[in-house]
Amino acid sequence: MTGTIYVLNGPNLNRLGTREPEIYGRTTLAEVETMCREAAGDRRLVFRQSNKEFELIEWVHEAIDERAAGIVINPAAFTFTSMAIMDALKMFSGPIVELHISNIHKREKIYHRSFVSPVATAVIAGLGTRGYVAAVRAVCEMVANEELKPAAR
Repeated sequence: MTGTIYVLNGPNLNRLGTREPEIYGRTTLAEVETMCREAAGDRRLVFRQSNKEFELIEWVHEAIDERAAGIVINPAAFTFTSMAIMDALKMFSGPIVELHISNIHKREKIYHRSFVSPVATAVIAGLGTRGYVAAVRAVCEMVANEELKPAAR
């Protein structure tokens, strides 16, 4: 397993900072990437965003093939629609943190059922863009704890 952490972002997150700032804040995705890289420390971090479902799936496959350490994913609207992303994530053996900038459970009912949550190790919602830092740190800690365990005989 490599030490790489993948941070994957779904549709419309390229508009952070200007899209509904009363919900998502004014922090841009470029600023979020900087925060994630700082939180990852020495670990390699792959940070990507796409409005295309198939690209997110391909990147999950890449993380699987690379044997990445963990995935932080903000699937955005695909959270509530994509069984395909869920199925791809099921194949990943490391920790997965599902992330949402807003608290999806305080929003309209359509936002309450996640296809990703059942396959995620943890879910972070409602911390704003600071949630990315918490998610990256959590993955780093989970991976470090796993790395400290003695190898099976």
